[in-house]
Amino acid sequence: MSRYLDGRAIIVTGAGRGLGRAYARHVAESGAAVVVNDIDAAAAESVVAEIVAAGGTAEPDTHSVTDPAGAAELVERCVSRFGTLDGLVNNAGLFHQAMPWAEDLARIHALIEVNLLGTVHCGLAAIARLRELGKTGAIVNVTSGTHLGHPGTAVYGATKGAVASLTYGWALDLAPLGIRVNAISPLAVTDMKLPPHDGHAQPAEVAAVVTFLLSDAAQGITGQIVRRARRGLGLLNHPAIGGMLEAERWEVADIERVFRADLGPLEPIGYGEHRMTPEALPVK
Repeated sequence: MSRYLDGRAIIVTGAGRGLGRAYARHVAESGAAVVVNDIDAAAAESVVAEIVAAGGTAEPDTHSVTDPAGAAELVERCVSRFGTLDGLVNNAGLFHQAMPWAEDLARIHALIEVNLLGTVHCGLAAIARLRELGKTGAIVNVTSGTHLGHPGTAVYGATKGAVASLTYGWALDLAPLGIRVNAISPLAVTDMKLPPHDGHAQPAEVAAVVTFLLSDAAQGITGQIVRRARRGLGLLNHPAIGGMLEAERWEVADIERVFRADLGPLEPIGYGEHRMTPEALPVK
């Protein structure tokens, strides 16, 4: 394997299993020293052992990304152990599926704390340290196609949509510092996704995208969401505001008129096999 990350030090959160494990292993095989973060100590240590046995360098960490102080200590562990920090993979996440009338508020709060706030906490800690070190670097967030609309995953998708928005904003803020921020949207076989897997990619088949985004091969690439699904590789379109109509004032009748005559057809909802126009949806 090419050594795209020789001499780099990378943090991967939620790296004890699944996609996180695959990311950590691929990054290590590409030459980086890796902090393998997971609240499951045994899982983190197992991945570290795999990396070391393969000739790589790794350090376990069990801080929770939901704790800002823990996120800061995670970043400091990387710097103290390896002498530097070059990249962060915000992979730690929870999955939750429920229809709106069967939601669990405790589960919703956990999703927000891990998927969104965990990404924010680790990202802010890494950004602060990179600035102190006077270094450029790369952050790779993890989002999901569910944020485009998918049955039964509205709240999970909302957290991942927030991560996508965070990626766009951080990319703009950090470009002057030479810190690139991108995201990956994987469709892969993991413990988070119940069967059928319908040709989903294996975690090891997805990991090269993360290594690429962390490496110098991705110079000039920032603010992008890379979709890796089945045999495919592509980019998610950025949200955009469509053509605006102007008037001196907008009353309800005016709004109804332009919706029926000028603003249509309405944008489809969802993605993949669930993508459909609002007019096609059954309404009682």
